[in-house]
Amino acid sequence: MFRNQYDTDCVTWSPAGRIHQIEYAMEAVKQGSAAVGLKSKKYVVLATLKRAASELSAYQRKVFKIDDHMGIAISGLTADGRVLSRYMRRECINHSFVYDSPLSVGRLVLQVADKAQVCTQRSWKRPYGVGLLVGGYDKTGPHLYYNCPSGNYYEYKAHAMGARSQAAKTYLERKFETFDDATLEELIKHALFSLKESCTDGELNSKNCSVSVVGLDTPFDILEGDTLKPHIDALDAEDAGAMETDTAPAAPAADAPTDEAAPPEAEEPPAAMES
Repeated sequence: MFRNQYDTDCVTWSPAGRIHQIEYAMEAVKQGSAAVGLKSKKYVVLATLKRAASELSAYQRKVFKIDDHMGIAISGLTADGRVLSRYMRRECINHSFVYDSPLSVGRLVLQVADKAQVCTQRSWKRPYGVGLLVGGYDKTGPHLYYNCPSGNYYEYKAHAMGARSQAAKTYLERKFETFDDATLEELIKHALFSLKESCTDGELNSKNCSVSVVGLDTPFDILEGDTLKPHIDALDAEDAGAMETDTAPAAPAADAPTDEAAPPEAEEPPAAMES
């Protein structure tokens, strides 16, 4: 990744037309813990893996509440994510104070993208090294956005980012057509399944992951610890049942021939000759 001649700041173009400092910031997102998001016609679910610096430390939080109708999941530099989450909260509070209504999700995402883009155009600044999955519900329905350190943003039906996120993306691409009519419980199950595909630190449990939900008549809520444990237990039980089904021997068909040879039929005694 080291380019030494064209990567000293974020305003120097390489001969290939690239800005390497921005690419390094995007690489920081890929090195962060995995986060997934998916939505239906009524709900948005975000799920993240949490990392601990050591066995003696607590897990870092990766999901932040922005407002009652919106929240974010982050991957990359947690400190940068906290700064952006504080900015988003401030914008939501100001909008509610002035207009007495919640800030629309798309408008806030655009403001964050503009803020990130400024950092790619100033030599004395650096790009934010964090990616944001923004999930929210407003008057136009549920929304799921991804904010990139480059200043770009995209709306998705389902998305995954972070380390080993390709495995989660593959699962989401396989199942996304069923998300529109899914219930909240089914969305949480899909989020945990996709997150399990990207889990690198042992087994998925209620301590190393967190899930957040928001939607129609459902304010933003974070499920962690004991509130998340029933969903993890249901996931483990479903996996165990599928494994038993795969390993169970198949029953022989009713008309299938058996290995035991049939006993020979008794021969009829020869008929007596007439004298």
